[in-house]
Parts: sequence; structure tokens; C-alpha cells
Amino acid sequence: MKFSILTLFPEVIEAYVSASIVGRARQKGVVSIEAINFRDFSTDVHRKVDDSPFGGGSGMVLTCQPLESAYESLLPLQQPARVLMTTPTGRRFDHRFALELSEAQHVVLFCGHYEGFDERIKTLIPEMEEVSIGDYVLTGGELPALSIVDAVTRLLPGAVQKFTSVEADSFYDGLLDYPHFTRPAEYKGLKVPEVLLSGNHAAIEQWRKAQALERTRRLRPDLLES
Repeated sequence: MKFSILTLFPEVIEAYVSASIVGRARQKGVVSIEAINFRDFSTDVHRKVDDSPFGGGSGMVLTCQPLESAYESLLPLQQPARVLMTTPTGRRFDHRFALELSEAQHVVLFCGHYEGFDERIKTLIPEMEEVSIGDYVLTGGELPALSIVDAVTRLLPGAVQKFTSVEADSFYDGLLDYPHFTRPAEYKGLKVPEVLLSGNHAAIEQWRKAQALERTRRLRPDLLES
């Protein structure tokens, strides 16, 4: 799978995707990740990529030309492909969305900045989908893009050493994860549940399923409804 991230801050992208699970997946060739500075595609003499909004108001707006030109430099995309714009107005990113993206061969991510994008870019690139990671506003789209890359990469075969650990994660089966414990068996009077020390794997599995269901019911009942 290939990720192409269009950003004003490629150094932010590179720092993250060079480390941990994503970095190792990249080294093994499970995933290819490129950070493209769309400022490099500006035809403005000062490499300007933003301008003041028509109608007045605070802030600046990303202009169409650098974004469109940067995108065109990627064509043709490896198919199947998905083209995403990080924006508060987009579809909420969740595990189901991550699974959809894991089936793609090429994912392009536009990182927003300032007051966002000139609305016409959505017409110029009609295949573009809007995506949001939550109901809050960040300085730029780099963190949302990295969240998407991370969530999707760990779903790819070979990215995580034991895929069973991915299958046990929260949301994979629609529930939150069960509680985890490690050594020592007792710490400051707090003991690990006896069932986890029993060696009875059937009982442990039953306990974990019950804990996952109860935790989901208590903390995220909306997941049970869906």
C-alpha cells in the first residue's frame, strides 16, 4: 500500500512514520509513505499557497493551484485508490473506515491548514472525500493524516508481528478491549484477577469476553447499539 501525504510540513510526517510499528512496516516494504510539500508546486514567485478570503474575515485560505498541481503529479494513482481531505466537516474516521482504506492500494491525504481549503478544490478533484478524526479543531491536518496512516497500517498483513494482537484491539469486533495486567501479580495491595493466573485458557477467554462486553456497556453503550 502507498500513502501520499500532501502537506506544508513534511518534516512532521517523516519524523512520525520513521518510528515504531509504522516505521518498521515501511522498512519491510509493507507500506510506502511519501510526504509531499505542495508549496513546491506553487506558481507564485514567492511560493505562496494561501490568500485572504473573499468577503472578508480572519485567517487565510489555501488556494487551489498548488493543491491541484501537487495532486496531478501523483497521477495515475495505483488502483483501487482513495483521496482524502482532512477537515472538520468530513465523515468521522473510525475502525470501519480504517478497514475500508486498508483495501486500497493508494491513499492520498490532503492536510488542511489556516482556515482550510478553497471550496472549489472539491470540484476540481471530485474523487476527494472529506474525513474528520473528531469534533475539535487542530492547527493543521498533519495529526489527522498520521492518525489515519497509523490506524490503517497496523491492519495490513506483516505490519504487526502477531496479527492476533490487532484482532484483540478495541473496536476490531465492535467492542472495547478487555483489561490487561502484567507482572508482578500483586502491586501495592492490588492483585491480578485470579482467573488470569489459573492457566485455564477457556476460563480466561470467557472472562475476557465478559470484561470487554461490560466495559463497552459501561463506557461506550453506543457501540452496542450499532
